[in-house]
Amino acid sequence: KEKGSVDVDKVRAEEPDAVVFNGYVNQYDARPLPAKVGERVRVWVLDAGPNRSTAFHVVGGQFDTVWAEGSYRLRPRTSGGSQALALAPSQGGFVELTFPEPGRYPFVSHVMVDAERGAHGLFEITPRP
Repeated sequence: KEKGSVDVDKVRAEEPDAVVFNGYVNQYDARPLPAKVGERVRVWVLDAGPNRSTAFHVVGGQFDTVWAEGSYRLRPRTSGGSQALALAPSQGGFVELTFPEPGRYPFVSHVMVDAERGAHGLFEITPRP
């Protein structure tokens, strides 16, 4: 198989070699996304497909803002929170959250087989100076 070409049989069987965030396997394990305690973080998510839905989830975090497909589903200063941003193929949206304490917070596609294929990473949260 030529590098960069699509294996149609794998697409049909829904058996990708990798499922990634921003085009590279494990990039946010090697280089976690940085933020400070209490800093508002916005994460844009696009389910590029082609077949499976995704559910973006930050382990240990809670979204206070959820926007998907052109409308807010949850806004700050309202009651409630969200654990995942569910998107069908070719849909997009964003979530916002703040981290209450320093540490490493994993994020995944909650379609766990896709997380195992590379759709995972880390936020590295450090104290405010």
